[in-house]
Amino acid sequence: MNTAAPRPGLPLWQKIVAVIVAVSGLILAVAGAYLLSLGGTWYYLVNGVLMLISGVLLFAGRLWGAKLYGVVFLLALVMTLVESATRLWGWVPRMGYITLLGFFVALMVPRLSAGRLRKHGYLAAAGCIVFAAIAFALVFRTQYVEHGDDAPQAPLAAGDNAKARAAQADSEWAAYGRDTDATRYSPAAQITPENVGKLKVAWTYHTGDLPPPGKTNKWGAQNTPLMIGDGMYVCSATNNVSKLDPATGKEIWKFVSGVKYENVPYTAACRGVTYFVSNAVPEGQSCHARIIVATLDMRLIELDAASGQPCAQFGSEGTVNLLTGMGKSVPGQLAVTSPPVVVNGTISLNHQVLDNQRRWAPSGVIRGYDAETGAFKWAWDVNHPGTVWHQEPGPGQEYSRGTPNSWGPMAGDNALNLIYIPTGNSAADYYDQLRTPAENAVASSIVALDATTGEQKWVFQTVHKDTWDYDIGSQPTLLDFPDHSGTPVPAMIIPTKRGQLFVVDRRNGKPLLPVEERPADTKVTVPGESRASTQPWSTGMPRLGMPDLKESTMWGMTPFDQLYCRVKFRQAHYTGEFTAPQLKQPWIVFPGYNGGSDWGSVAYDPARGILVANWNVTPMYEHYIPRKQADAQDLYSIDDPRYTPGKGGAEGPGAMEDTPYAISVSAFMVPGLKTLCNEPPYGMITAINLHDQKVIWQQPLGTARANGPLGLPTGLPIQIGTPNNGGPAITAGGLVFVAAATDNLLRAIDLKTGKVLWTSVLPGGGQATPMTYTVNGKQYVVQMAGGHHFMETPISDALVAYSLP
Repeated sequence: MNTAAPRPGLPLWQKIVAVIVAVSGLILAVAGAYLLSLGGTWYYLVNGVLMLISGVLLFAGRLWGAKLYGVVFLLALVMTLVESATRLWGWVPRMGYITLLGFFVALMVPRLSAGRLRKHGYLAAAGCIVFAAIAFALVFRTQYVEHGDDAPQAPLAAGDNAKARAAQADSEWAAYGRDTDATRYSPAAQITPENVGKLKVAWTYHTGDLPPPGKTNKWGAQNTPLMIGDGMYVCSATNNVSKLDPATGKEIWKFVSGVKYENVPYTAACRGVTYFVSNAVPEGQSCHARIIVATLDMRLIELDAASGQPCAQFGSEGTVNLLTGMGKSVPGQLAVTSPPVVVNGTISLNHQVLDNQRRWAPSGVIRGYDAETGAFKWAWDVNHPGTVWHQEPGPGQEYSRGTPNSWGPMAGDNALNLIYIPTGNSAADYYDQLRTPAENAVASSIVALDATTGEQKWVFQTVHKDTWDYDIGSQPTLLDFPDHSGTPVPAMIIPTKRGQLFVVDRRNGKPLLPVEERPADTKVTVPGESRASTQPWSTGMPRLGMPDLKESTMWGMTPFDQLYCRVKFRQAHYTGEFTAPQLKQPWIVFPGYNGGSDWGSVAYDPARGILVANWNVTPMYEHYIPRKQADAQDLYSIDDPRYTPGKGGAEGPGAMEDTPYAISVSAFMVPGLKTLCNEPPYGMITAINLHDQKVIWQQPLGTARANGPLGLPTGLPIQIGTPNNGGPAITAGGLVFVAAATDNLLRAIDLKTGKVLWTSVLPGGGQATPMTYTVNGKQYVVQMAGGHHFMETPISDALVAYSLP
């Protein structure tokens, strides 16, 4: 009996399946041949050809078409096992589409054959369903979980930091990082792993500060409120400050800053305000306790904490003009987005500069002011002779232009009288030919300044000659750490965008855990450009990152977008973390400028010696644009008269005027689909035992419930691990609270095990660090849910507080 004889009259749906198989094979074969010509894998060419032949035979009603498709399926399975193995996300593009088509091909078999082979077709279809169901169930399972050491229950060291924390009220959240050490650790313990599931919304406060219609492209309310004494102090996206009753959320007073939308830089963000108690004003009088806010339009303001009225004795009726000495600038080019730091009566202030616009952008100068009066005290200006100004620039003078700016939260040390400045790059992030040696020496570093004089005390650099935009956005965390002899010393943890965690002695900047200089890519094809031959790696701490990219780790929802990413990978220059920029070829930067730890920083539990950090891996695809071509594209600096709003910004396409090139920077992703080209997870959270510097647990942070292809939410609770902004908070109750991810959830995680115990859907994106406090015997957890333009989360003005019933 000839069981292979064709059966007449294929139904229309079977013809459609055959055409889809054939066309799919043709696309994979053609693109696969191009990938092979770039030095890529042969797989797509071979399997594409087999699929094409299979589709043609199926359309002709031949059983061999189905048999050949079986070979396609088996080859895909073998390739998946070879390239992806236990990395389950790698199975999605390799087997998902192939299995789906295989199901329909199997259903064609009864029509293509006779006898017992008809039953085989149904069994094959059922097998496809079972295979897909198992794979889908495994994807729902949390992946990448590491269980290392048991969570310790003892302090790491007891030194001066422990004494300083003991003097702070357990019930309060008195600074941006909760305390002057920036630990984001609260002694509050009412909420525990056993009862956290009962948390409910206690109150919601609306700041009333929302972008104008159609202007959400620069919005991102990133505030972490303060709670001190009888009040909670909240800063809106454009610097309006409110005092709330911490028990009810009722507004006590509001100060309207008057910041205009035109002054919004890359992001409308007020990450926090600063609390200061005056020694010059007696308790009970106006402006004894003050709230310090620095604005997006470059003003430094002090408010009476009791009434919200400006303090007349500070500056000019409560305000200091921060544009003095800055020279030419336009609205939005300069802004203060992080809270100032007060150390021993001196306010230290940094500011953001849109430094990807031109080489000679306004200065990144760091300045100090008298906290009582607002009088100018000093300015640390990298390229100014002697480096410190002791009086403000006069007529015709200005601070050195284009120097590295600092935009992330700073930290201060009253005992050592030091201010710790996380720095960025010189202006024109991606071109270093015009940088001075003095600038190169302090960029992408922590710089320690004397709070009284502004004198530079030490520098610890995390990247040499940075042209990857690996500026430090994280606030350093201060702690007591044992030195090589076991003696507690004042130390600092420095989180970075690279995912490196450096631990240094904060008295002198010398590493307390090993740091190794490793060779780096120096193959630059740009005239006059050079790269550092080595880069620093923290070998004494776990790295918050994924392995270097490979063609085999390119990703997609289907084999087509995965193939697209493989081609783009092969077209680019990539040699690892410090890939050197090229003149005529794009290059890949991984983990990218939104990688590792950013402004959300890390949390540290000094009672247990545990560090918790959430982090990103987002590769960037970059290439230079020659100046003539940039001009033809109307790509100009924001302060250029020819500038067109929306063309270029702090990130993405940057004009880099005053240099030979503009720069194109974009996430390495599939256009239209909005899916990244690297395998998930894209965001993680990690707990580290600082007693032995080993991982306790690690897992993806963020689900697919509000994310998906084409930017459409899937509603699925799959822990894909999403990009995230905003940090964690730890409590003595043994919990980690964190939002940050793009799934719009606030979650509570068991500090000991990493298990997610509770989640709540926020009214907007939770791109801010949560805080917690206790009032009237009840513990509250508060999260700003303002959303974020870059993370594409919903914009809101809601501040949400939770408590137990």
